[in-house]
Amino acid sequence: MTITPATIPQLRRGVRRQFDATRNAAILMAPERVIMLDDIADAILSECDGTATVGEIVTRLAARFESPESEIHPDVLAFLEDLIEKGLIKC
Repeated sequence: MTITPATIPQLRRGVRRQFDATRNAAILMAPERVIMLDDIADAILSECDGTATVGEIVTRLAARFESPESEIHPDVLAFLEDLIEKGLIKC
């Protein structure tokens, strides 16, 4: 699947992002899987609410981290494509 700035990513049914107090870290929970999230991954996923486009997500993250959109965009795309391949996000 090709992700464009108009693509609207969201977590698949049964997948949720939460904070795990035991691990003291943000995690992505899926059936029979737990993925530890770093701060950047957690920030990207916090924006994947099923209403924001990839372009809007990149713009918000660029403002939040005070970085150029051109630097953030490739990383966001690569991260989302990886989660789509793993079946954790749908568009």
